[in-house]
Amino acid sequence: MKILELPIEFEFNGQKNTIYPSLIISNNELTLVDTGYTNFLTLIENEILKNGYEIKNLKNIIITHYDDDHIGSLYDFKEKYHWINIIASDIESKYISGEMKSERLVQAEELLDNMSNEEIEFGKWFINQLKNLKHVAIDKKVRDGDMILHNKCRVIATPGHTSGHISLYFPSIKSVITGDAAVNENHDLVIANPSFCLDIERAEQSLKKIKNLKAEHYYCYHGGKFTL
Repeated sequence: MKILELPIEFEFNGQKNTIYPSLIISNNELTLVDTGYTNFLTLIENEILKNGYEIKNLKNIIITHYDDDHIGSLYDFKEKYHWINIIASDIESKYISGEMKSERLVQAEELLDNMSNEEIEFGKWFINQLKNLKHVAIDKKVRDGDMILHNKCRVIATPGHTSGHISLYFPSIKSVITGDAAVNENHDLVIANPSFCLDIERAEQSLKKIKNLKAEHYYCYHGGKFTL
């Protein structure tokens, strides 16, 4: 088993950005963790192919949490590759499937009332982004401690950024895929976007939780791979 980070470069507000979805390779079976923004399917496909892997072997997509930069292209993947098994936490599944209004959309709408004139345009754009996300049914709902991917991956509940956020721990290769429970910033693991965290105290506890796993490699969606 190995984990490959997929650097996806894009431009936002005139600035260059990079996100790092992860590709898990196990006995020629591929699992993608998070799917980037809307219309990122081709970018991720190209990165997988560039590394010598075939999309026909993509068996699963794991979603760490409901945010537009993590689930934006999920619907497109499922439409194009209908056999893919979609995995998410039982909490986040309710938002991804459209069963409940997402926490992030509720937060964005509440924040809009207190925004300055300079911020309000972005706030409205962000709300529109969230409202335009297409819902996808979840095939497998997971909870803290569940073993998945042929018992090689343990689901770690890491709430705070969102209430149902999960990270993934791989004991055999001493690695963690953090989602937004941690970012690699200035060669350190820190909380992702504290101002966006729905519960900063729980986010701090979750960061401590994955640090206490004492893994050698942390694959961060923002900032890329962090190696102790």
